[in-house]
Amino acid sequence: MTALDQYAVVKQQLVHTGQHYDANMSDIFFTQLGLPKPDINLEVGSGSHAVQTAQIMIKFEEVVIAEKPDWVLVYGDINSTVAATLVAAKLHQPVAHVEAGLRSGDRTMPEEINRLVTDQIADLLLTPSVDGDENLLREGVAQERIFCVGNVMIDTLVRLLPVAEEMAMMERLALQPQDYGLITLHRPSNVDEPAMLAMLMETLITISRDLPLVFPIHPRTRRRLEQLALPIDKANIKLTEPLGYLEFLGLQRHAKLIITDSGGIQEESTYLGVPCLTVRENTERPVTVTIGTNLLVGQNMQRLSLETQRILAGQGKQGAIPPLWDGKAGERVAQILLNREIHKTV
Repeated sequence: MTALDQYAVVKQQLVHTGQHYDANMSDIFFTQLGLPKPDINLEVGSGSHAVQTAQIMIKFEEVVIAEKPDWVLVYGDINSTVAATLVAAKLHQPVAHVEAGLRSGDRTMPEEINRLVTDQIADLLLTPSVDGDENLLREGVAQERIFCVGNVMIDTLVRLLPVAEEMAMMERLALQPQDYGLITLHRPSNVDEPAMLAMLMETLITISRDLPLVFPIHPRTRRRLEQLALPIDKANIKLTEPLGYLEFLGLQRHAKLIITDSGGIQEESTYLGVPCLTVRENTERPVTVTIGTNLLVGQNMQRLSLETQRILAGQGKQGAIPPLWDGKAGERVAQILLNREIHKTV
């Protein structure tokens, strides 16, 4: 949006589906990222995948019919992404998918289904890394529809890292640089399975005896811990409410290591050069493993403990920043869209 705003010929409208509606999980991002107030809020709220996707389609169809946009831009891999793409494609409105081509190979993940469907029917596929291009070509997508532009999430990180540093989250939590680990867990495979969550918490308690841990806890994870009455070593594991983007980024910047099951954090930790241990069997962001600082430990708690000890001993994986993760992906997206419009009118 910032990049397109530089061009006077471009008029943008921001549609918020309301899929993420909790104040701690949604409103705070508009504030901290400097996003404008949405022009349209569909206020869909929660529901099953089918209900949520259907509600977005019903309400977004009215928007597309009324506005007749030159382009519909969709982002990521959530239900809003595939719902908006289906609506626009059936109304013959061009769709550009930002963060296209990511694949985990695991169709039990709802996000994987969203990615596969979106990329087959979108007109323009804007990928964050070359593995995205390779995935799309393998699936039969025409080369002329694919552009590797880099990672728009890294644009945001680069722009806001100085602001995040000013938040002084370490001072607020009485932490020292490189003297704590950062935890996020929210995926059903980790937190909805009682046995798995119990093993995870037991392992984290053991790790916390060597390295204090900060755990901004997702609402779903907190509910599961309370339901199962699992013990938490509050002396060494500091639980907090979900943090805003800036507060969390400030903590990532100076963490000794990160343990997560989040896709975005795999990317951010790679850019920041912080070792990341991902509690998943696969990742749709393999470039963070092949080039970056990320390691997949799966649900093997022995491996999680072993890799943590390696990092603490100074033997953690050394990574690099993938190509085009330079803070200018948005500018490349804007230029591609403008070039498309120019060619349509010539």
